[in-house]
Amino acid sequence: MIAHEPAAKRDHSRLMVLERGSQGIEHKRFFNILDHLGPGDLLVLNDTRVIPANLVGFKAEGGAKIEVLLTKPLDLERKTFVCLVRPGKRLKVGSRVIFGDGDLVGTVLEKLADGEQVIEFEVHGDFWSIVHGLGEVPLPPYINSKIQAPNSKQIPSSKSQLSKRYQTVYAKQDGASAAPTAGLHFTPELLEKVKAKGVEIAYLTLHTGLATFRPVWAENIEEHRMHAEQFEVPEQTIEAVQKAKRVVAVGTTVVRALEAIWGKGRGTRGETDLFIYPGYEFKIVDAMITNFHWPKSTLIMLVCAFAGRDFVMQAYQEAIRENYRLFSFGDAMLIL
Repeated sequence: MIAHEPAAKRDHSRLMVLERGSQGIEHKRFFNILDHLGPGDLLVLNDTRVIPANLVGFKAEGGAKIEVLLTKPLDLERKTFVCLVRPGKRLKVGSRVIFGDGDLVGTVLEKLADGEQVIEFEVHGDFWSIVHGLGEVPLPPYINSKIQAPNSKQIPSSKSQLSKRYQTVYAKQDGASAAPTAGLHFTPELLEKVKAKGVEIAYLTLHTGLATFRPVWAENIEEHRMHAEQFEVPEQTIEAVQKAKRVVAVGTTVVRALEAIWGKGRGTRGETDLFIYPGYEFKIVDAMITNFHWPKSTLIMLVCAFAGRDFVMQAYQEAIRENYRLFSFGDAMLIL
């Protein structure tokens, strides 16, 4: 049931509508989101942009091929990132990796306990221009561009075509290594129709990292620790939240960022490792749009905290019966 390619049109994905009060479930198309939004609502979007974080280089000593995935910016001024490296054992602290013609050189500063490495990049020119020239947008590892859905009339997309669709139409702030996938369904035209209904739209930034998608292995979920992710909520967004009749978060990243700034009252930037699971009391978010998530992930736990575990499990069984397409390029869910 994994969606290996996006819908032909972004806003033609299917939409499962969950009504928490009545425990009702409806089946619609994503563009029908307009039926459930109205004046006084605030739609909050995450404008992070997925960077071409997959880089291939060669070890300065010996010339071995090294693949580096930028998973989290630590210090953009120093061009320092947490990275996944393959093969990681070939590098030690102080090892240098050369990318392209040497316009970008990475030096390992630290090897972390979970297998990631801290790498500082030396750059000859504009950092982001060089990364965009050398790197590739990382697609989730479970997506196979050679697989086509049964009865599909679409031609399987190339990896480069898929990479273009693995970006929201309003992506602006470079820094993510994974897309905030709930927003992939919006088109510029649909957003204009949302505004025409009297719905205000606001933005925040949370740079989604791969850690968000890692499964929870702890037997007791309270022992699980989220990796911190960088976020910024502008002051105008906080003001819009305070005035809104209903706050509709587009994606679990928006939910976490908004809930993390509760009580601060001003434009806020920083990191959050907020882990939301059943029992959490929501302070800001009234409704949310999300995709379907992997079992045992922090994402499905957040959704269960919002809508109730039994109701969410019922909805997933309904999705299976109705042949919904799942995960990053899959269908969406609106929880009211």
